[in-house]
Amino acid sequence: QVQLVESGGGLVQAGGSLRLSCVASGRTFSMYAMGWFRQAPGKEREFEAAISWGEGTTDYADSVQGRFTISRDNAKNTVNLQMNSLKPEDTAVYYCAARYRYGSSWFHLGTGDIDYWGKGTLVTVSL
Repeated sequence: QVQLVESGGGLVQAGGSLRLSCVASGRTFSMYAMGWFRQAPGKEREFEAAISWGEGTTDYADSVQGRFTISRDNAKNTVNLQMNSLKPEDTAVYYCAARYRYGSSWFHLGTGDIDYWGKGTLVTVSL
């Protein structure tokens, strides 16, 4: 069993930055690919960024490519999402996700393909 706890959400003005963190319980964090999804009001949960287990390759949704950076620290059981140049359309609840021994190509994955979810952290970007 893996528990994921997100932090770092909040209110920021457009053009600003936030750094989300997700801390995982358990001893096998390094064997999980980690990702971030987000869900805006009235919309489905969507993939935003992922980092593989092993080599740590990364992948991003087109909407955040070049603005968001995902990273992991296996020694601290942590995955981070650095979000720069934030836009009002980035407003959403951001969820940390884990999938066992998987790569970074998550775009085709559905929410049912994820092994573990965090409870989410709210990011609000104002004009």
